[in-house]
Amino acid sequence: MKREIFGRALGDDFLNCGSICGGDLSSQCEREKMFCQGSDKEFFLFDDRIFESDGIVEHRPRLGAVIRTLTPSEVVELYEMRLVLERTAAQMAAKHANDAEIDLLNDLNDQIAALGDDTQQAAALNQDFHHRIYLASRNRFLLASARGLNNALMLLGPTTLDDEARIKTVSAQHARIIEAIRAGDQTAAGDAAEAHLQTSLRHRLKGLDR
Repeated sequence: MKREIFGRALGDDFLNCGSICGGDLSSQCEREKMFCQGSDKEFFLFDDRIFESDGIVEHRPRLGAVIRTLTPSEVVELYEMRLVLERTAAQMAAKHANDAEIDLLNDLNDQIAALGDDTQQAAALNQDFHHRIYLASRNRFLLASARGLNNALMLLGPTTLDDEARIKTVSAQHARIIEAIRAGDQTAAGDAAEAHLQTSLRHRLKGLDR
């Protein structure tokens, strides 16, 4: 049990680094470089099996474990599920969030808007922003569902916050979500969250065509 817990945590760190792409090799040496120098190698071997069981890696002849690539239809399916969860989270946050939580959302969004073209930091703050909305929903089952989708989201590859203009668009959409949550308008909050996800999906699909 302790090994499984360690393996899961290790997997979360690996996936949340934001640097994996479909087709990347899931190699022990790369993971050692990233975050776990000196750890027991047995954990790494076990961790590969966890990645495979979660559908994160697949084994290819002569290559070994490789990060799986989502097809365009799978990307759309994933966004459909994410849209359902995030719309619900925004609606419930509009019902339950307190002033401190809303102020934190606003502060995170201000930080995103001020980053210019620092896409990696924007992606990290964006992830925190969305996580805070889930926490403000006050629903442990919704949060658990979001966590269950997290590994699949990492298969999408690099962030869509890939330039300053895109970061500004995201920040403006976040502001509309925050405004609706602060007003306690559940319908507007859900609509703003859905519009935000639809924009992200369009940007993601354009990237797949390049």
